[in-house]
Amino acid sequence: MINRAELPALFTGMMATLAGIGVARFAYTPLLPAIIQAEWFSASQAAYLGAANLLGYLIGALAGHPLSERYNTRGLFGLCFAGIALSFLLCAGPGSFGWFFLWRLVSGVAGAILVVVGPSLALTATPPARRAGVGTLVFTGIGLGTLVSALVVPTLLAVSLTATWLALGLLVVLAGFCCDRHLVRLHPLRTTPPPAARQAHTDKKPAPATRPTALALVVALVMVAYGLDAIGFVPHTVFWVDYLAREQALGAHAASLQWAIFGLGALCGPFIVSGVTRLLGWHQGLVLAFATKAAAVALPLVSIALISRSASSFLVGAMVPGIVALTSGRLAELAGPARHKRLWGQATATFAAAQAFSGYGMSALYDAWHTYTPLYAIGSAVLAGGLVLVLLSQAVYTRRVSAAAP
Repeated sequence: MINRAELPALFTGMMATLAGIGVARFAYTPLLPAIIQAEWFSASQAAYLGAANLLGYLIGALAGHPLSERYNTRGLFGLCFAGIALSFLLCAGPGSFGWFFLWRLVSGVAGAILVVVGPSLALTATPPARRAGVGTLVFTGIGLGTLVSALVVPTLLAVSLTATWLALGLLVVLAGFCCDRHLVRLHPLRTTPPPAARQAHTDKKPAPATRPTALALVVALVMVAYGLDAIGFVPHTVFWVDYLAREQALGAHAASLQWAIFGLGALCGPFIVSGVTRLLGWHQGLVLAFATKAAAVALPLVSIALISRSASSFLVGAMVPGIVALTSGRLAELAGPARHKRLWGQATATFAAAQAFSGYGMSALYDAWHTYTPLYAIGSAVLAGGLVLVLLSQAVYTRRVSAAAP
């Protein structure tokens, strides 16, 4: 259970992930078929607008850690929430492709900064014994934002597309106020450890497994696997609703229901991961998550029946924040919380680069093939590759520990 003293850390991280991914990126997915049907943009243009957010996410992931070290966190967060809110409010009516591209790019930059800095801030302010719980639950914001947008978007689309964009912008404003309130309460908790604790930490000899070369290789393998996850989940997070609504001819209502199931899975994912981590640890949890996600992405290739597509929606949704939380926790376990923000920024940049490449690559493939189906086969195969790298990382870790043991 989360205690009262941990709420500022939890809500700071949760609101950051809610706005940064749950709304800034995932709210666009159920809007995609509506934008096409309203003839604001063609199908290929709408797909490239989705990829613009991924490009912005790469820029923000690279800039997040340096900016957080240079500027006041509260001011930086304020600019990020404002950028995401404006990306919805200023695109509430038909406009040029360049205008929409710019603001989808801005939402990606701001969202990535929030995702890099928010969870690390929450971890730093949390006692070591409680980091596994708080560190996973901050990512419930992804699922909460996705679920809220999945429920709000279909309802508001019945009113108008403009009302939907405006409502999402206001949602981000509310999330920003909530985050700011808890961020102000969070800072006093980030005190310097007492001299005795610092001395004990300094005097503690590093374990053999933390030798720089061994650690760097293990961390690199985990980061590359995380990058493959970014490629593998693009079909679901960018194209899933349009794939079901138009290509599979299920209609907007059935497709929106699946996005709500995806959001429910994303909300449950961190809770599932928290339990799995306590039972299996960070590494085994990551192995299980990659295996589950690879199978779930491939499910539409086997069957598009209600139970299959619902299982695919829920499991992929759960593993989106699940793998994010597990990777974050695994890096903190390997390198310690002091180095976590820098490594997490690098991991997020790796993820963002792979995601941007995948987003544009898969948009181009769809433009050429006029079908989404092969993209799910590609996504599943890439996730299986990530699973292999995670297994290999532990093999390297174990071998180096054994070699260094007396």
